[in-house]
Amino acid sequence: MKRSTLSHSLLNIILVFIESALTLLLRLDPELRKAAYPLAKQDTVVALRLYLPHVEVFASFSTKGVLLDAQLPVGRSEPDVVINAYSIQVINAITTHDSETTEKLQMRGESNQVQLVKQFIVQLGFGTLIQSLIKKIKGANDKPKPSESEMAEKKENYKLRINEQQTQINTLTIKNRELETTVKELQSKQKMLTIVTATALIIMMGSIVALIIN
Repeated sequence: MKRSTLSHSLLNIILVFIESALTLLLRLDPELRKAAYPLAKQDTVVALRLYLPHVEVFASFSTKGVLLDAQLPVGRSEPDVVINAYSIQVINAITTHDSETTEKLQMRGESNQVQLVKQFIVQLGFGTLIQSLIKKIKGANDKPKPSESEMAEKKENYKLRINEQQTQINTLTIKNRELETTVKELQSKQKMLTIVTATALIIMMGSIVALIIN
């Protein structure tokens, strides 16, 4: 019982890794996405029955990708396509783009869906994943360096931007000083007005008092 549980757990781990690799392949390879699209559109379920070791895996094609499980998906009573083969045959088929190797796999199901599955397997190749990653890495490292004229142009643009920013800063500084001067002038005028008003009030009060005494 423990041995069976361990085998089932190990199978699930392997399926998770393979499913992740398939997801990555579908993102990197547009031709593989084209091959998977009609299968996903029909919600195709493929049963993969392997010998040596004896394992049964179900691949469900959907818009989310290719989902792998050790059990038939819920709501399905039987798969659309059944593949019977030795493990080494399947490994050879999915690691190469050899149509003859794929044709040797025993498949049962509706002829159109069987043909679509074959096209998907032929297009599938984990070597493509490695090649795509290498191309992406090379593409990132092989970006052409800018020429001297381009570098000079960039430097000139940077200088122009710096000069523009410096001009803006100078303009803002001048405006700030003008505002400070205006505020000081207003404060000075306010003081003078206050003094004049107070003086006028004192004179007026003095005049009133003088009139009352006389």
